[in-house]
Amino acid sequence: MLIEGMKARMGIIIAVILLAVFSFAPNLFDKESVPGWLPAKQLVYGLDIQGGLHLVMGVDSKGVLEEKLERLAGALKEDINKETAGSVTSFKYVDGKRPKIELTGNTGEISKYVNKFYAGVLQNTLNQEGVATFQYYETYENEVKKQVVEQAIEVIRNRVDAFGVAEPNIAAQGDKRIIVQLPGIDDTQYESAKDLINRAARLEFMILNPELDSSKLSAMIKEAEVAGNYQLGGEKENGLKYPDYVKRVNRDLKSKLPEQSEIVFQRLGNVEKIVDGKTPILVSTAKVFTGDKINDAFVSRDEYGAPTVDFSVATDGRNEFADLTGSNVGKPMGIVLDKILKTAPNINSKIRERGTISLGRGGAIEEEAKFVATTLRAGALPAALEQLEERTVGPTLGADSVAAGKRAGMIGMLLVLMFMLVWYRGVGLISGLALTLNVFLILAILTSLGATLTLPGIAGIILTVGMAVDANVIVFERIKEELIKGSGVRSAVRDGFGQAFSAIIDANVTTAAVCLVLMYYGSGPIKGFAVTLIWGIITSLFTAIFVTRTFIDFAINKLGLENIISKKSLI
Repeated sequence: MLIEGMKARMGIIIAVILLAVFSFAPNLFDKESVPGWLPAKQLVYGLDIQGGLHLVMGVDSKGVLEEKLERLAGALKEDINKETAGSVTSFKYVDGKRPKIELTGNTGEISKYVNKFYAGVLQNTLNQEGVATFQYYETYENEVKKQVVEQAIEVIRNRVDAFGVAEPNIAAQGDKRIIVQLPGIDDTQYESAKDLINRAARLEFMILNPELDSSKLSAMIKEAEVAGNYQLGGEKENGLKYPDYVKRVNRDLKSKLPEQSEIVFQRLGNVEKIVDGKTPILVSTAKVFTGDKINDAFVSRDEYGAPTVDFSVATDGRNEFADLTGSNVGKPMGIVLDKILKTAPNINSKIRERGTISLGRGGAIEEEAKFVATTLRAGALPAALEQLEERTVGPTLGADSVAAGKRAGMIGMLLVLMFMLVWYRGVGLISGLALTLNVFLILAILTSLGATLTLPGIAGIILTVGMAVDANVIVFERIKEELIKGSGVRSAVRDGFGQAFSAIIDANVTTAAVCLVLMYYGSGPIKGFAVTLIWGIITSLFTAIFVTRTFIDFAINKLGLENIISKKSLI
């Protein structure tokens, strides 16, 4: 029974090793030459390793709030007068540390309307001499600031995706800053990348044209690509960045497309970047409504509890939007950001001031609703970005850092192996084999996840080596204690692993808890360190307990090497 159990454990270890080899193998090839039968994902190197551009952008949240409040003042005058037959005679925007709006007229009716439709948004701070004064609640201001950063991130992500940068890191830093890291671009691309990020996004509402379906458009585009010798993907040979690609496709097919129409593309739902999968869609350019005339958008619920996206149209765009929707009832209207179709809801009725986008039901609808609302706000509230910091990391510096990291890791691992061999002899060799397997498993897992390896990540791997050895030391010391008590070799191994298990688990669980906190609250290098370390904890538990125990049992029971576990070998 013992031999059968050991065979099963050896089978599990062999299966894990083969799976790890399969996952890690793509790293042995260039990206373009990975065989089709291997996974496509490779280990990605971060900015600090392969070089690139690091930017810190400031987001003008205050400017957005001011513009939003100023727009709202005009819309309120029109809406209140429509509801109450002329209660507002004039409106005024008052700049300041906390900007305000003043509505002159019947303050009772004005306050009643605002409290009914803008509860939790506008605070009535003062009513005197026929003037009602309002300002945003602080909680609402904070929510808007958060939304503005999300919108800016969405816009930048679209830009970077079009630029063709692999594995960019775009994350919020507080409520006023965004970190943008573009690894792998060289110094000739820095200026164009910065220009791309800072350029204002363009949101458009366009009616879909059903004259040519996606399959016909795809065939036409393929012919144009072959004839013009180009494709999508700035990093590919003969590849074009997305904005240039869309222009080229529409220019080449202009004579074959219906008048006043153009092609945009929609990203397939199962891919991360439009270059990895796209569907062409024909849209009409006869009437285009731009997103700068959208006041706000947010996720709401219909009468059945399904998520919807509610949006409001600015005063200066209501007639235009009413004309567009009223003349196209029953047709799908595309919401297009930077020539990428985000969604295409059906127009059920004429919309003038407020509209609702229904997205149906399903597990992914909630996230889609948030995404659509963010996209609409991105066009409605274009926040100015200010470049606060710029750092460039050359590939030579990155290579030097990697070489230093590898050297430190290899020296550290070699010293650990030497210590284990000298101090524990035979079982020290087994520990060294498990330790080597541990590092390999971490790299294989990171590869399969398509994770980005950074210098802090390398530090996490080195720390994992120390933690894995620590677990083996605890086990071997427990075995030594059992042998000193007079236990036999097999019982000493069994009891040593059993007694050490709780201590090893306690130490690793507490470390894993810290890693989860770092993953949740951290960003960039901190998150990279935490991700690497938490996977290292998992593989360490597997190799230090399961693999080491199996190898020792195999050596004793199958090879008859009981002398590797003795007081002489462990003391």
